[in-house]
Amino acid sequence: MWQTLSYNLALVFEAAVGILGIRLYEEPRYAVTDRIGDRIEIRRYAPRVAAEVELPAAAHEGRGDAFRLLFAYISGANHAKPSAEGKIAMTVPVELREPERIAMTAPVETADSGNTVRMRFFLPAQFTPKTAPEPTDSRVRIVSVPEETVGILRFSGDGGDVAERQRELVRRLSHSRWEPVGTAYALYYDAPFTLPFLRRNEAAVTVTKR
Repeated sequence: MWQTLSYNLALVFEAAVGILGIRLYEEPRYAVTDRIGDRIEIRRYAPRVAAEVELPAAAHEGRGDAFRLLFAYISGANHAKPSAEGKIAMTVPVELREPERIAMTAPVETADSGNTVRMRFFLPAQFTPKTAPEPTDSRVRIVSVPEETVGILRFSGDGGDVAERQRELVRRLSHSRWEPVGTAYALYYDAPFTLPFLRRNEAAVTVTKR
């Protein structure tokens, strides 16, 4: 009971300070290896473990359903191992991939991300695929994310312009030594109630050197 109470109190406190854009959550480790102008970073991420949900994107309900499933998982909807705690600390960012036709090379080539929404919660660094609690809902999967290099364009606001920011990122990378691989996606670091001008959002795409 005390573990549940302390977990819920921590969530309330984190949400309260999150209104002002203060983030107390763990973030995956990365190193910035290059910069393009003053807005784009090239990051090298270490291997990570994530809880992932992929759902149909019809009627834009996929995003909300995916979040609820993942939040339920970290809140205890899992088969914790005998020596493990079933409740998992929230981390940032939340990775979101939605159907969108993004120009991958100027001027006409496009890539379609399909008809599903895929959302990921990255688990705290203490977890491995073997030690992460097994989800009780089969729609939640535990996945290993390999080391990768990612191009990032950071922006604030409510995130409604994420598709435009993704296109901007890909366009600016086309004039650099970094080539996008696959489709762009979004990374969100703050809750919807965080003041918009204090929010941290990022357009992202896996890259490789040309």
